[in-house]
Amino acid sequence: MGKLGKYVAAGSLATAIMMLAGLSQVSARELVAVDGGFGAGTIVVKTSERKLYYVLGSGQAIRYTVAVGRPGKEWSGSTHVARKEVNPVWQPPEEVRRDKPGLPYQIPPGPSNPLGPRAMVLAHGQYAIHGTNKRESIGTRASYGCIRMYNEDVVDLFEKVGVGTPVVVLR
Repeated sequence: MGKLGKYVAAGSLATAIMMLAGLSQVSARELVAVDGGFGAGTIVVKTSERKLYYVLGSGQAIRYTVAVGRPGKEWSGSTHVARKEVNPVWQPPEEVRRDKPGLPYQIPPGPSNPLGPRAMVLAHGQYAIHGTNKRESIGTRASYGCIRMYNEDVVDLFEKVGVGTPVVVLR
């Protein structure tokens, strides 16, 4: 039966693919039922759950596990995607530079860049939904207020949304 066969025998093909890719069912995106009156195309982040929901409509959403703001860095409110960037350059904000004075003023795209392969900058430019160079942080309270996603998930979401997409962050 081979390597894939033992996983398929134990569960679904999706589970087998996730296991071979090194993902657990907890960390992988999944289609879920959702309520709350949000329109199709809305991004809803529930920081208490450390989950991001991309609302599809008809009571369904794609749910992603994310990292959110650490204690004291949480925020909530409504905004929208103002800009989308492929292979973004990271310029650490002053607050981060104060806490980590050894950081360079700019980090180019690549494995050392904390934004990962995609960034959706939110209105006013203070926060973004982006990938990460620290996979282990996903599912935790780790950021300065940005929403971190697994790199494969941020690429998936990036392709689904456009500039102007509404974003609602709830605690």
